[in-house]
Amino acid sequence: MSIHVALHHRTHYRYDRDVDLSPHEIRLRPAPHCRTPILSYSLNVRPEKHFINWQQDVFGNHIARFVFPEKSRELEITVDLVADMTVINPFDFFVETYAEQFPFVYPSGLAHDLVPYLALDEQGPLLRQWLADFRAAQTGAIRTVDFLMAINRQLQRDIRYLVRMEPGVQTCEQTLRNKSGSCRDTGWLMVQILRRCGLAARFVSGYLIQLTADQKSLDGPSGTERDFTDLHAWAEAYVPGAGWIGLDATSGLLAGEGHIPLACTPSPISAAAVIGDVEACESQFEVAMEVTRIREDPRVTKPFDQPRWLAIDALGRKIDAELAARDVRLTQGGEPTFVSIDDMEGAEWNTAALSDKKWQLAEQLAWRLKDRFAPGGLVFYGQGKWYPGEPLPRWAIGIQWRNDDTPLWRNPSLIGTANTPADTKAADAQRFAAALTTALGLEAGLLLPVWEDPLTHLSPEKAKRVPGSKLSAGHVLPLGATAAGWISSPWPLPDDQLILGNGDSPIGYRLPLSALPKTLPGGGKVVRTALCVEVRDGRLCVFLPPFKTIQPYIDLLAAIERVAEKLKLCIRLEGYGPPTDGRITVLNVTPDPGVIEVNIHPAATWDQ
Repeated sequence: MSIHVALHHRTHYRYDRDVDLSPHEIRLRPAPHCRTPILSYSLNVRPEKHFINWQQDVFGNHIARFVFPEKSRELEITVDLVADMTVINPFDFFVETYAEQFPFVYPSGLAHDLVPYLALDEQGPLLRQWLADFRAAQTGAIRTVDFLMAINRQLQRDIRYLVRMEPGVQTCEQTLRNKSGSCRDTGWLMVQILRRCGLAARFVSGYLIQLTADQKSLDGPSGTERDFTDLHAWAEAYVPGAGWIGLDATSGLLAGEGHIPLACTPSPISAAAVIGDVEACESQFEVAMEVTRIREDPRVTKPFDQPRWLAIDALGRKIDAELAARDVRLTQGGEPTFVSIDDMEGAEWNTAALSDKKWQLAEQLAWRLKDRFAPGGLVFYGQGKWYPGEPLPRWAIGIQWRNDDTPLWRNPSLIGTANTPADTKAADAQRFAAALTTALGLEAGLLLPVWEDPLTHLSPEKAKRVPGSKLSAGHVLPLGATAAGWISSPWPLPDDQLILGNGDSPIGYRLPLSALPKTLPGGGKVVRTALCVEVRDGRLCVFLPPFKTIQPYIDLLAAIERVAEKLKLCIRLEGYGPPTDGRITVLNVTPDPGVIEVNIHPAATWDQ
């Protein structure tokens, strides 16, 4: 996904008479080390009668040397180039081990090669004082990259940027005394500061291209209000392993894709864009620069425009028709991922899979997706994958709905969310479980209280829910389904007490199923699946048992909703989701290291 821009730069000198032009050197071609891809380039000069010789100076910069054999009343220089503004990570480099911490010493051979870039051209007192104050503020060891960033930011704060039309470059003393300067002034000041710190540095002249942002920034300036380009200047520091690193003191940032170097030299005079003489005369000078977007790929922050969307939509429907005509049945799923916009450095948005914040954002996302995909569906708080090395399975928030548009759940306000008051009492759980047992046409005596194991290490809250306490950990209803309806059975257990396994999972995952016999003492099968009701974190949680077919699942949801509405209780559905069935669609929101992942349901048509 990239933006291609066309840069046009025209410089025009008009003279009051025909004059002799000396040979001119023009440095307006992107330098060999330019990281921004230059897709095309042209340099046109008038008078048209001239000789041109392309060469490189001693620093490797491209130079076009023009010789004009005849007098002329004008000199016009026009540059046109096309640049690919693909985003460049300015920190995409490595640093040699010996240079990671500042200060460091260049090896003797490298130091010899860098001699021109280590020369101390200015020795003024203001320069020495600025550097002394800066070094005093730096305490302890510091990484070389952090040191460079600190200098860059400090200069940006101390020196006010201005457009200065006077020729030449200010001395460092002038810039520090005035506390202001043009880009070439701060660039030269940066070069001298870096050299006094023992870092090789060079002056850079080039183009700066700045494009308007697709969206306004949420936490800082959004940048330019319009696309523009101009000649610009900055500095580069040589760091072993990384090479030359661009530092723009006018913004306090590293050079990026918008910085197109033209000439890099030890001093500003060698980086002048045009060098040449003309005999004495009156002259007029004009310069025009503009940048135009000539290609933009759709991207997240600026997707397709409406005409292109309509064309894509028409193509999708056409392909659907062709597939249907050939009886080709094609489905496609997807797993888009999301990260936090306001905490990108948090562990859960880089390496960790789980966190409370990720849960909160995932729940909000799940409810928004439910409103988008399944107005008559429900949000289900289930269990996800269990990865090696993790103590518990991860959570999975599911959105479920019927494909025939019949509501699977009619009243979404009966499902508790993070915004629902967490004030449910244990008595509400008992009342709900008893009412649901009756609604299913089962005997009240089949509903069992369940207790925490007093022989294990329990939290203070769980210790209140052991046998003999006033409050149980929850209620369990053995529940299964046949073609004839709901079935249940007693659970013969030692001491007639249902004791949970220790843990933090819902009680439905901690039932002592291995302690149950296969048959009842008087004959008959033991129903080994169960519906569970408990209060956890102030919320009424209803744990659904697994079913082999979809109809009992749908019927149980309907019964739960009727009881919740009658008792005016908000519940949270959890446990086992629906069995695979073409009549029900499921979309899951799950955690993954660094992201929230959405497991989108398969789509069989373009409209889906």
